[in-house]
Order: sequence, then C-alpha cells, then structure tokens
Amino acid sequence: MEPVLRERVEAVSIGTVVDYVRRVISEARDVRCSSGAGNPVSLPGLAVDTLSFDPAITEAIGRQFVQAPSADPAPSRMQAFIVHPGIEGVSSPVPWDVSKPCHPQRIADVLREAGLDAYYFSDLDHWHLYDRTTATAVQLMRDVGHYPPWETGAPLRPFLHWHYAQTGRRLTHCGTLGIGGKGIILAGAGGSGKSGTVIAGLLHGLQSVGDDYVLLEAGSDVSAYPLFATLKQDPAGFERLRLNERLGNDLPLNWQGKHQFTIRDVSTDPVPSRLSIGALLLPKIGGSGRTEISPVGRAEAMIALAASSIYQMPGERESGFRFFGEITRRLPCFRVTLGTDPAEVAGRLGDFILAGAA
Repeated sequence: MEPVLRERVEAVSIGTVVDYVRRVISEARDVRCSSGAGNPVSLPGLAVDTLSFDPAITEAIGRQFVQAPSADPAPSRMQAFIVHPGIEGVSSPVPWDVSKPCHPQRIADVLREAGLDAYYFSDLDHWHLYDRTTATAVQLMRDVGHYPPWETGAPLRPFLHWHYAQTGRRLTHCGTLGIGGKGIILAGAGGSGKSGTVIAGLLHGLQSVGDDYVLLEAGSDVSAYPLFATLKQDPAGFERLRLNERLGNDLPLNWQGKHQFTIRDVSTDPVPSRLSIGALLLPKIGGSGRTEISPVGRAEAMIALAASSIYQMPGERESGFRFFGEITRRLPCFRVTLGTDPAEVAGRLGDFILAGAA
C-alpha cells in the first residue's frame, strides 16, 4: 500500500487530492471494527457491506435497495463507510481550495491515474471517496445531520456508479417498464412525465426495475437491472394517480417537495431481476385521452438519456457519452405523448412492449 498523507492540509488542491483521499480512506478502514451498524446489500454482481453510525442512514440503505434474488457465484465485494467527526479516529472534512480552481474532469483524471475517485460537495462540506483497487468507499460528512438529502432515495449512488463503470455498465437516470421479461426505458427532464408513467404502469399490471436510477448494460442485447426501489411523485401527480387512497394522506414530502415511497408500496409483483430492453421512449405530457407513440430522432433521444445521467454522476464523462451513444444507436427511439388516464397509458405501453415494437 502506498503511503498516505501525514501532514494535515487546510484545503485540498489538485496537488494534494490523491494523498488526502488515501488518508481519509485509511482512517475510515481503521474504525470498521467499532460499534457502527452494518447493513449487507446484494446487488447485480456486487455484494456491499456498509458501516453506518446513524440509524436513519442504515434504515434508508435497508429500505431503498432492491436485493438481488441470487448473487453471482463469486460477486465483487465493496466495503462502504459512512463516517463523520465525533467517531474516534475520523477527522473533519477538509474543503476544496477554491483559490486554485481546476476543471472537474482534470481532477477525475488525476484521481483515476491513482486508482481513486472522489467528489466534494461544497455546500454540505461532504466528500465521496472511492479506492478502486480495494473497492473501499467512504462518505465523510461534516456531522451526522449533513447527510445529503437526495441520497435517502439512492444511497451509495456515486460508489455504485464508479464501480459499475469499471465493468462497462452504467447507472442511468431513467425509468423502466416491462412485462414478460421485455421492457422499455423512459428518459426525459423533470416534469416530462417519466416517473408518473412508471407509477401508472405499476398500478395497472406492468413491472419495473426502477425509476430515477437504473443499471444498464449493453451486451448481446440492452439489459436493465434493479438497484433502487425508490419512487417519487409531486403532490399533484400523487393525487391524480390516486396514491393517497393506497398510501394515505400523511406521507411526508422529501427535499424536492415530492412524496417518496417504493415499488413495493404500489405493486405486489416482485421486481424482475432483469429486463431485456427493446426501445427508448421520451415521455411528454399530453392533453388528450389517448396515448400516442411516434418515432423520434436519435440525437434528441441521446440528449434526453445522456445529459442528466452524466450531469448527476461524477467523473466518467467521456466513457458515459460513448455508452449512451451506443444505447441510442442500438434501440429504436420514440416519443410517447401521454394520455390523461393512467390505466390507458399503462395499457398502451403494455401493448407496445408485447407487440415487439420494443
């Protein structure tokens, strides 16, 4: 193992970031035998052991993941540590040196050359750190109250992104619907109707391997695998889909002002372990009673699929564009203008999938 930084620094720069990341990871590994709560998770080709010192974080990890039904004979293993000052041996986060700005991609390149990944959230004084050679992940927070609010729905997301990117797969910001092992992916910006379409499908007999963040693979065919069970819907959509009748009226709002729940809360069907993806659809909220599906250009589809995925996943930008370019090259791409009746939307998409157009 290479030596870690011995001198404390006031701010991290491109010249010290590699040593700083190694030091923090070394500190976190030294507390692994303490009394923190472990929470093992089985994911596609990956077993994750998480050490957290906060029950709320441990609960989020246990609730939001879709556990793989059966692990690979010899899955990769990751150790993840969620730590903060106050835990013996854990130092306070050191901020990035804003007096020496550097392009994020250059930082990612320097880290990758050392077998590392890292990202700093300045507003929360929070680091995500990952050692590729040992598959060790560390979230270093200012204190337990500064856990990023968006991660309650997608815990450990940056680490899973970095791990799976090494294997040629990608965490992708999209939704999925399927039936009989076949499926579609839905991509679009916020407000396009993507999440509402996924929930409408689940409420009316279709299946999903996830909304928001899904694991995609471009092998002999395009496949989608589940990671997170999280679903989200704004109050207007929550009422339109009549979710209040199923989940009650007192479900709290998350940091985005949306209700957050899981696939298991709205569907009794098991989450498929895989969907064979046959088409990429760009949803658009319409005003008629009928859902219409029509071809759309690959350039528009590529932007819809790639832009938000790459923006939300630190590093791996160049390989990300190549991956999403391959996805849109291989899949037929369509615009789906959504009808106003959730049951009709689900029925139309189910017919589309079963007809083999997807």
